[in-house]
Amino acid sequence: MLRNLIILPSAERDAAEAYSWYETQEPGLGEEFLRCVDACIHFIRRNPEMYLVVHESYRRATVRRFPYVVFYEHLDYTVIIYAVFHCSQNPKKWRERLP
Repeated sequence: MLRNLIILPSAERDAAEAYSWYETQEPGLGEEFLRCVDACIHFIRRNPEMYLVVHESYRRATVRRFPYVVFYEHLDYTVIIYAVFHCSQNPKKWRERLP
């Protein structure tokens, strides 16, 4: 079953910033990044309990091909995306973004 989806503005900004950076590295790479993030989110919507809880009720899914993870929470029939986070950043940073 496909869950409802809420993507917080901060997560949208994360993806937009990464898109811009990848596009400056190689034209078209930003589009590939967004496709991989979209595929990851689509999988989360279909299988929200597939990934382990990493902090309280928050889960982390890995984006294929790119060093990014998606932090989300699964509540009943809704998935909330909190961050699209580069793996080299300080791990404390993503915890500060969670409510």
